[in-house]
Order: sequence, then structure tokens, then C-alpha cells
Amino acid sequence: MSRNSRPIEGEDHPDHRVEFHLSPGDVEAVRFGISPGHELAHAVRVLRRPAAHPLQWGWLRAVRDRLPREEFALLTAVVGDDGYLPDFLTSAPRWDLTPEVELDELRAAPLDPMRVDFGKMVLRSSGARQQALREMQARPARARALIADAWSAVWDAALAPVWPQLERLLRADIAFRAQRIATAGIAGMAEDLHRQVTWGEGAVRVSLRRHSEQVDCRGSGLVLVPSVLSSWGCMVLTEPPAQPTLFYPARGVTAVWARDSAEITEALGALLGPARAGILLRAGTARTTSQVAEDAGLAISTASHHLTVLRDAGLIGSERDGARMLHLRTPLGEAMVGAVL
Repeated sequence: MSRNSRPIEGEDHPDHRVEFHLSPGDVEAVRFGISPGHELAHAVRVLRRPAAHPLQWGWLRAVRDRLPREEFALLTAVVGDDGYLPDFLTSAPRWDLTPEVELDELRAAPLDPMRVDFGKMVLRSSGARQQALREMQARPARARALIADAWSAVWDAALAPVWPQLERLLRADIAFRAQRIATAGIAGMAEDLHRQVTWGEGAVRVSLRRHSEQVDCRGSGLVLVPSVLSSWGCMVLTEPPAQPTLFYPARGVTAVWARDSAEITEALGALLGPARAGILLRAGTARTTSQVAEDAGLAISTASHHLTVLRDAGLIGSERDGARMLHLRTPLGEAMVGAVL
């Protein structure tokens, strides 16, 4: 292929790119989120083509023999091996999005947009998969229920056991990126995201294989979503009414990212001591001193002492909420937990 030829939509070309245009220096235009559904979709793709994803082999060995076959086959038909992902399969990424909420939103997904998404997938497929998608398009309410049930079953088998580890990696990455914006601005943060991503002339530019587009984010902003399972590269979401979104590989993903929480606690414990390691590991969501003490099996006074030590070390931040004091990992704490993974 000649580099002098113009990129054609839908065909591989080295000059394809999507540009997200922002106001220079507008920190508020960039937000972060997580997407359990995006991780599940890419888990399906990894399981379909394991040889292409060596960073996932540790996780693969643990889950491949417990997958529900029929449900996995259905999700495979919907997700495909690469390329376009149907919008209805995932919710808008946000900081507090949980797998349970995303599954509920999938069960209530509007049917007309689902028909449109099925139509797009029919055009991008062939053979038995295309026929299965045509049948789903013809009966979207039935398809929605079956897909949601399959989503739940495959999630429980493949990702639920490792979601705490996976979520810690995502939140550690977000903490690092947020700190990077504060110290180096959007341009400095964007340049560090991935080799496919650059910054110039007020735009975040993402090199893609088959798609080019100019996206004006000056009224809507841009959502950045780290991913553990799509560690191979970047994806974008640009079609309204969805928020312009860039999915990128999270930092610190190694072949042992899915190791058991007990091993992670032991590794942190060698540095901090077992009690403080356990408190730090569970501090991904804000909790009161009483909740920390109960979860750790400690007296409130002892938990308060450990929290003070972690706070003085910059690993946990504490904020008053009325009569309560809430404790949450700081970016430094996120980075430390992420490093152990």
C-alpha cells in the first residue's frame, strides 16, 4: 500500500486517525471513567485469540475451563474477534460505574438503537455469525434478554473473581493520569497515554487502522477510559449520543496482574505490615473509621492509629462528611497498589 494514497474508510491505512478537539489548557474538558462492559467484551476477544495476548495468559489459564459454553458462544457472536463493538453492550463509562449497574442498564437498553447496532454488525460479518445477528435484529427484545443473561454468566466465570485486582489497576492508572494533568497539563498527559496517541494544535490524536474522524469535544469534553484486557491498543467512541471516549491500555499490566488478593496483601504486608496493607488494599472506596475497623477485624482505636500512619505517609486521604470521617486511597496509594500488581 502506498503511503501517498488517501485513507479510505473501513480499509487499513497508516494515516487513519481520529482527532478529539479540545480547548487548549481546558482541564475540565477531560474526565476519566471505567467500563466493566468494555473489559468483558475484550475478555471475550482475548479468549477467542489467546496467542495474540501474552499479558493475559496468567488470567486465561485460570478462567478458560470454567466458561459457560452456550453463553460464551452467544457473546462471541455479538462481540466478534475485532473491530466494531455494539454501543448497547456497554454503558457510558464513569468513575462510579459498577458491573451490577452496567448489567441493569443493558437489560433496559432501548430496542430501536439495538436494531441499528445489529444492522451495523450484520454488514461487518458473514456466514453463521451474520445469520445469528439477523435473527437478533428481528427479535431485539428476546436478544436483549439472552445477551444480558450471557453477559452475567460470562462475567461471573471470567471476571468477577479478578475484578478487585482489575479495578485496582484501572483506578491506579486514573490517579496517575490525573496527577499528570496537574503537573504537565493535558498535552503532557496525552503524550504518555500510548504510542498511538499524540497531542497537537488543541487536539488529542489517535492513530487507528481503518477509521478517520474529526470530533469537536469543546462542548462535551472527552472521557478517558483505561483498560486492562485491551492491552494491545486504543479504541474510540465518537457517535452521538455517546460522550466522545478514548479507551487506552492501563499502565502496569503484567502477566501476573490477575494473581490472588492474598498474594498482593502479602507483598504489601512485607512493606507496611499486614494490618496496614489490608486497610490500604480495601481503601479504593471511601469508608468510615468504623467500617475500616470492622473490615479489618480491629478495634476502632487501632484502626484509627493505622489510618493516621497511612495518612501521614501520603497513602490515604481523609475528609470529613458531617459527623463522619471518610478514608480513601490517594494517587500515591493507588500507584503503590498498582505497582504490586
